[in-house]
Amino acid sequence: MLLNLDASFTPYSGKTIPFESFVFSGGEPHIKLGAFKADQVTVTHRLNSFNDLGLLLVAVDALKRAGVEHISLCIPYFPAARQDRLMVHGEPLTVKVYADLINALDLKTIEIFDPHSEVCVALLNSCKVYNNHDFILEVMSQLPKNTLLISPDAGALKKIYKLAAHLKNYEVLECGKVRDVQSGQLSGFKVPDIDLEGRPCLIVDDICDGGGTFLGLAKALKEKSCGDLFLAVSHGIFSKGTDSLLTAFNKIFTTDSTRNLEIENIIQIPLQTILNKQL
Repeated sequence: MLLNLDASFTPYSGKTIPFESFVFSGGEPHIKLGAFKADQVTVTHRLNSFNDLGLLLVAVDALKRAGVEHISLCIPYFPAARQDRLMVHGEPLTVKVYADLINALDLKTIEIFDPHSEVCVALLNSCKVYNNHDFILEVMSQLPKNTLLISPDAGALKKIYKLAAHLKNYEVLECGKVRDVQSGQLSGFKVPDIDLEGRPCLIVDDICDGGGTFLGLAKALKEKSCGDLFLAVSHGIFSKGTDSLLTAFNKIFTTDSTRNLEIENIIQIPLQTILNKQL
């Protein structure tokens, strides 16, 4: 059976457990499960806040107290995955904080989609990873056949070459960026000194937050005479909106891993389509 804690996110089909959830006046999330009978339950949720995590924690406790023996979890966007190393003295290793809380639930499996790095995978017990290959395959089917894959920075290189091999498209343009560790501010972009001759380009990455990386890279690629520009990100947070991004890119592709979007020229591919192919 399924317990979909976010009613607008249903990545799997099957019988669902009814429930009511609310937040007490003191700020504590709470849940009341309806009638059900099951030995195995998969909980699905989108963790966009610490209260979302709180609801997950109390939901799993409620399931265990109702006699469910085997509980799995599907959280496609793993929170704090970017806070996976200590850069400045005095900061927490936030990804481990989240991982420790979720590991304490003693779950059968923990399913995540296109994690930012291998750190959170290593920290999680019984972790199952869904890669971005089928997502990008669907994206590429909607683009010109001569589209060039763009790696935005060194951190994305390992994954994008695995992706290129899967797509049987080995043409990848390696780009880079310069960031101040203390402030987090971007100070420059590196693009190979070539003439792209109007060729369409697809930047592929796991997360778009504010979008500064992609706006700066789009400008640098246009200076190299690229053609139509496209962006594909597994997790579209878009914390600064999408208006600026849509002036730089012809289309933006993402999934429903963090929220549902209805914006012109943003194509959202449901995770239900992607995950079912990798089951």
